[in-house]
Amino acid sequence: MENQTNEEGLREKSKKASLKDGVSFSVMDGFGLRYITPFALALGAGNTLIGVLNSLPNLLGTTSQLISNKVVEKTTRKKLVLTGVITQGIMWLPLILIALGYFFLGISTALASILLIVFYSLITVAGAFVGPAWNSWMKDLVNRDVGEYFGKRSKFVNVSVLISMLVAGFVLDYFKKGNVGFGFLILFSVALIGRFLSAYFLSKKYEPPISYSSEYYFSFLQFVKKMRKNNFGRFVIFFSLISFATAIASPFFSVYMLKDLSFNYYQFTIITVTSILTTVLSLSFWGKSSDKYGNLMVMKVTGWFVFLIPVLWAFSPLVISWNPNYILPYLILVEALSGFLWAGLNLSSVNFIYDAVTRERMALCVSYNAIIAALGTFIGAFIGGFFVDNFPLIMGLNPIIFIFLLSATLRILVAMFMLPRVREVRPVEFFDLGKSIRDKILETPKHLGGLMGIRRAGY
Repeated sequence: MENQTNEEGLREKSKKASLKDGVSFSVMDGFGLRYITPFALALGAGNTLIGVLNSLPNLLGTTSQLISNKVVEKTTRKKLVLTGVITQGIMWLPLILIALGYFFLGISTALASILLIVFYSLITVAGAFVGPAWNSWMKDLVNRDVGEYFGKRSKFVNVSVLISMLVAGFVLDYFKKGNVGFGFLILFSVALIGRFLSAYFLSKKYEPPISYSSEYYFSFLQFVKKMRKNNFGRFVIFFSLISFATAIASPFFSVYMLKDLSFNYYQFTIITVTSILTTVLSLSFWGKSSDKYGNLMVMKVTGWFVFLIPVLWAFSPLVISWNPNYILPYLILVEALSGFLWAGLNLSSVNFIYDAVTRERMALCVSYNAIIAALGTFIGAFIGGFFVDNFPLIMGLNPIIFIFLLSATLRILVAMFMLPRVREVRPVEFFDLGKSIRDKILETPKHLGGLMGIRRAGY
């Protein structure tokens, strides 16, 4: 009993350390990862390269998890995660050197772009390599109220990303008047420091012991062959297809803002952090909804409506033709909706995996899901980049507007055909929308209810 109490205390301390790790990671994210596309544009990279930059590193990273799944059997999860995180921190040094070389020593756009893809890929691989081990480790630490805890952690992370991005946007916009290279040097240096802080907090976490039976393992090929026949496999198909549909457009929102709309870095940052802000504000709601009504219900509600985001972006030329001054507040509202919807979809997807998979197979299932989703992202981003670079007009439309509409169409088709094929994996309270509306009406103050009754009688 005493040992159980001590272990529970270690779990609670580790969960708090994980919050600090998440905040430190978000500093790297907000100062570094979120500004990779603007950095590539500052180097003079083209749209196809932007698509590759937003997809190839992720594909390489998730594919590396096939190796990490075997490595985790030969070492502790904690040691593997710490090694990958420290390596990821070190890999920011070459990006700092690329910024120095391009902005101050005159190396070419072609060389700088190739080096960026190489070293950004290494950053991504180092982070992705440890993903399955981290998820397996966290599953052992968070053994109840999963939705509530990860909703809280995501809130901490996203608030920190928001603040980091705002500061980073101010830094870039300040140096844009002189040499923006100074700005990127500052950003990437802070990103490096943030990741090393993350490693420090990870080192403070407790790792519950785990042993793997010989029966737990199944190969990637075995998983793919049986995907359509099991519930988790159908979830993976849904997630990978929605990743494909989203990636057709997602790398080019930044291109559209910075090139087509000629936004400065601070305007770009304001729009980007809006979605993070609404993500933060809605995570508690989505976390509690997932715990009460199930992750699948949240996935269905959000999965059906994420098609609206690229559609609303595609309307932006009409807003500009009406009044150019309205485009910034319009896109802020669009991204507010985006943050709300994607917060629910992403959180419910993560929680679904935690509910559906045993602890022994967590690392395997997380990596196999990530690999297939990354393949979808790679193909989607490549298609989007190909259209944008090779067609000045498609059906009379700016190619970026066309890929926004294409992405929207594919998103709704994926939701239509795949979401009905996924089942909830744990007992949850049935969500009755009609009853929920009726209950809200009954809670309305009596005088307002009387007024509503008069109106109904009048009609």
